Parts: sequence; structure tokens; C-alpha cells
Amino acid sequence: MAAGRTPEHQDAEALSRQVAELRESVNAHLHRYHVLDEPELSDDAFDELFDRLVALEEAHPELVTPDSPTQRVGAAPASQFTEVRHATPMLSLDKCASVNELSAWQERCRRLLDDGDELRYFCEPKIDGVAVSLLYHDGLLVRGATRGNGETGEDITANVRTIGAIPLQLAGSPPPTLEVRGEVYMPIAGFLAFNERARRAGERPIVNPRNGAAGSLRQLDPKITAARPLSMFCYSIGDAAGWQPLSHSEVMQQFQIWRLPVNPRGKPCADLDACRCYVDDLLSKRDDLGYAIDGAVVKVDDFALRDKLGQVTRKPRWAIAYKYPAEEASTVLRDVDFQVGRTGAITPVAKLEPIFVGGVTVSNATLHNMDEVARLDLRIGDTVLIHRAGDVIPQVMKVLEAERPPDASAVQMPTQCPICAAPIVRPQGEVVARCSGGLQCGAQQRERLRHFASRLALNIEGLGDKLVDQLVSQNLVAAPSDLYALTKEQIEGLERMGAKSAENLLAALEGSKQTTFARFIYALGIREVGETTAAALAARYRTLDALLAADVESLQLVEDVGPIVAARVNDFFADDANRQLAKALHEDIGVTWELPEGADDAGAPPLAGQTWVLTGTLSAMPRNDAKERLQRLGAKVAGSVSKNTTQVVAGPGAGSKLERAQTLSLPIMTEDEFVAFLHDHLHERLNEHPDENSR
Repeated sequence: MAAGRTPEHQDAEALSRQVAELRESVNAHLHRYHVLDEPELSDDAFDELFDRLVALEEAHPELVTPDSPTQRVGAAPASQFTEVRHATPMLSLDKCASVNELSAWQERCRRLLDDGDELRYFCEPKIDGVAVSLLYHDGLLVRGATRGNGETGEDITANVRTIGAIPLQLAGSPPPTLEVRGEVYMPIAGFLAFNERARRAGERPIVNPRNGAAGSLRQLDPKITAARPLSMFCYSIGDAAGWQPLSHSEVMQQFQIWRLPVNPRGKPCADLDACRCYVDDLLSKRDDLGYAIDGAVVKVDDFALRDKLGQVTRKPRWAIAYKYPAEEASTVLRDVDFQVGRTGAITPVAKLEPIFVGGVTVSNATLHNMDEVARLDLRIGDTVLIHRAGDVIPQVMKVLEAERPPDASAVQMPTQCPICAAPIVRPQGEVVARCSGGLQCGAQQRERLRHFASRLALNIEGLGDKLVDQLVSQNLVAAPSDLYALTKEQIEGLERMGAKSAENLLAALEGSKQTTFARFIYALGIREVGETTAAALAARYRTLDALLAADVESLQLVEDVGPIVAARVNDFFADDANRQLAKALHEDIGVTWELPEGADDAGAPPLAGQTWVLTGTLSAMPRNDAKERLQRLGAKVAGSVSKNTTQVVAGPGAGSKLERAQTLSLPIMTEDEFVAFLHDHLHERLNEHPDENSR
């Protein structure tokens, strides 16, 4: 034993190393989860790792360090935010909205440079969030601040520490002092989920993702911020003692080494034509990004050229923001209609003065329920703020009360169904009012039939909305099973339906009898059961009899099925009419399905337990059809690539997902190989009918 080295000292050093290694492991897994989207551990395994660190630190508080992931939430609520003065001002950007304006910006840059200077660029999405400064000393996060007016901001250190994407300790060897700048944002999925929870709880929803990020960062209690779904992309440096990078590209590469989150869609562009292509391509993908953007940023890549170009007041000459169409606009509420859904839900719908927003003209917007109408204090005649992002249904987010006319009138929920005149009821504990007419209500009949025939359900080609309306209004069809009793003569007697159309519909009905169990379950229209849950139920139970016999306890053992969904499924089949409908469709009418080709003796499908990812353009079939075929074979189809991915199918035009799969050395299948694979396993002939879902 070395002199002066007691067993107690050795034990303490071993424990210290163990905690340090565990802390580094947790931080690495947090980076993979929040930044790289490549988790290596399941949630349960990560929680176990994190809990081990918590237990050790609680037992040995002297080993707790400021960069420990256990310290992300811990500061007491602040009474106010202190002022922070930025050592280097946080600048804003000039804007343009056309290719001509972008070209004019380049010409202004060229006039300020020497003839031999070659302009190269770096383009990245313009995140619609909140600009934030992060200050690191010796790699340790010591301060977070808002942009404020560019010169001074507010100290929000306790709040930024709660954001999982932001490292508390940088990896590698960063400069002794490093100020990093970027945008804190709220992902679209998190924004929608937060608002849904807020509405169910009768609380105020967030107006848009940007307001959600801004409000979350200015919470006096960091525990509230920690509960908000926030992330960050870093895009520049302020003070960087001893580090003099040559280009923006170098900065982005170094950020990744230090585990700072950067936007994977940022890329160098050799010339302005490449920038134009980037701007157009990013706009085409705007709806699929998963976060809100309001444009693209084009920057001169070379820092020496940036120094030559300089800045004007608070705006750099070397960068410009290319703005996209706004996703918010104000308009006038003309009226409120009440729609009846498949399950009888009464939904108020705003009838608006048409307004162009998010790239389309909007005349209707959802109001969710009457609690939301009351929260907004919405009145007919009000001027309202409309938000539309991507494929999200336009929503009324706010009333501009200052513009309320004196004759604005209150919105009243009808007491009777506008379709069947049955009483409208609001079950105890629910926020949604419902028509009590059940399937005697024509609206519920129509919606149930539309759902049953829809593409992801039984996919009955030719049975569109107008035809469903005629079938219900003429009392030819009330339930899905009635569809299969239709005659050629009955169909020919309908408007715009001749002999050929009748024959085609009858053939489509006959063809729909051969389906999958997952599609059958989804087609029944059980509340809370979407296509993914239907696939999980089908994989678990395999037969209708087994599903009908399932109780709430066994249903909760199914992946993605919790107590609420289990109760919905159980209640649905406890209703004798629903039970008889399902049995009649399967046993009497002959809607059937087969176990996947290659299923084992227990009925498990051949791809059970595998995760597949589809990327690029599929010319042989729409994306949803490819997904459905994989689900029939038992695979889970994910939207992102990780180390847990079993197989990637890459069609032409595959981008970042393919690159990530190659980096991770994952198996990659071409479209031709995929089609051959499906043919071998399903023995189906694939038709070429691409549509907008194939990308």
C-alpha cells in the first residue's frame, strides 16, 4: 500500500470514479436521446441508470457536481430575473421574401468585397423560437440569458438548465470561456400534446410554439419550465477566448464534438443557386420538420469575409433571413356551426371571413369544445387570431378584444342535435358534449360509414362522402354491415351512379372482405383506437373471438394501450349492437384475414419485434400502404432512424435518414428489394399508383 493511502481513501476514490463514470454515461445517453435522436437504451433502462446516480449522490452529497444531470431542476423560484449585459451584441437579421431580393443582397455583399473574394454560404432553417445565449466556463454551463434588446437580456440560467438538449458540461476540450447562441423552441408534437392536456384540464392553451417557448423560459419556477417540452438548436458563437474558427462550417462541426445541439438540416452552399435550391427544398419540407420555422437563414461562411462586410446598426451585412408565408393571421368570426362526429361528439366550428394563412385560404377553424369557447370569451363578430402550421387543422388561438364590435353576440351550444334533434348531453367528467341519438342520428351513421370505408380501414374504393350521404338519406344503409346487402338496382337508382359505377362499387365491396385484422379493428371505429393501436391489438389477439373475450386487465398488457383505451375497447364490445356488428361482418358477411405468411406456431408474425423505417420516394405504392404491409408482417414502423432500427427502406431522394442509417451501419434495402421482399412474404402483386403520401 502506498504511503499515506488508507483503505478508506481508496474506497472514496473508487466511489468518486464510479459516480463520475455514471454521470458521464447518463449525460451521453441524454445527448443521444435529445440531440441525435439515436437512443441506445429503453426508457426503463435509462431510468434505472439515472436512479442509480441519484441514489449514490443522495448517499454521498459531497460528490454532487454542478454539471450532474441530477441538478437540472433544483433552484428555488426566482422573485425576478436579473439583467445580463451581452459582451458582444446579439444581432437581428435583414429579411427578404423573394429570389430577386436574395440576389440583390448578394450584389450588395460583392460591392463591399475585393474582386478575388469568393462568396460561399451556409444555409439553415430559421427556427421560430426564442434567441438564447449560453455561457460556458471551462466547459461548464454557468449562465443562460435571453436576447432581450440585443445589448441586455435576462438571466434564465435555472430554466435553461432544465432543457435536456442543452449540455451542462461540454465534451472534449472547449475554450476556457465560450458563449454559444441559438434558438430555444417547442417541438410541434410537444406543443399539440401540451395544449390537449391543457384543454382537458380546463387550463389555458399556448397560442403557438414560439409563445410556448418564450413563456416557458420566463417562468419564475424552473420546475414549471422543466415540465414544458423544450429543445434547442445552436447556430453561432459570441465570446470564444483563444478560439478563432475560420468559418461557420467549422463552428458547426466543433459544436457537434462538444455535444452542442445543431440543426441537421444546416448545410454549406457553394453559390447562390445552391442557396435558392436549399430555400425551396426547405419550404417543401416545412410541414414535416417537427418544429416551426418562419424561413431560412443564408450566411456568408468565411469569417474573414464577414469581418470585411461588417454590420449596419444591429444587423450584420453577411447574413439574411429568407421569410416564408406567415402561419398566423387575424380575421373576423362570422358564425359558429356545430358538427356531429362519428361517436356523437358535438364540435363547434368557427366560420371565418376567408384569410390566407400558412400557404392556404382558411374559412373554417376548430374550436374543440365549449370550454374552449368560454376560455377564449369568443363572440360572433370578434376579430380572432388564426394559427395554422403544416397539416395541423387551423385553430382560433386568441380573441383581439380591442377590436370587438358593440353588437358581438355570445356563442350558444344547442340543446338538441342539429341533425336528429336528440338531446345533447355532456357526460360527467368529460369536456365533450355528445348527441344522445346514437346510430339513429344520421350524422353519426354517415361518419361511421365514412370511417369504415376509409383508406386506412376497409378501403372501399368509390364509396365517397356524397354517395354515403345518399345511402343514409334514402334509408338504404344505416350500419356498415348494410353495405354488403346493396343491390345493383339500388345503387343505379342513386344520383350520378350508372350501371358501370354500380358494378365497380359492388366489386370494391366484395374485395374489401379480404383485409387484415388490424384494418378490421380500426374500421369498427372504437373511440381512442387509431391505426397503430389497432395493429397492436391485432398482433396480440390474432382472432376476433380472442379480442371479444379480452378484459380490461389483459388489454392493458398490449403495447400503447393504457387504462383509458382499454376501457374504451372493453365498453365497445360490451355493447351488444357493436358486438353483433363485428361478428356479423366476420362470420356472416365473410370479412376475413389471414395470419402473415411465415407466422410461427404461436401465430407470431415473421417481423415481430423488428423496427423498420421508410424514407425517400416509393413509386410502387403509397407510403401508408407500405407501412400497413410491414405492420401486417408484425413490424413496428418508426419515423426516425436509431441504433434500435432493424431495417431501413430507402427509395429515390432519401436524405438525412439514409445518411444516419449509413453512419450507424444499418441494413438498407432499395425499393426494388423491398417490393421483392413483400412479394415473397405476402404473395401480393403491387400496383404502381404513387400519390402524395409516397414521400
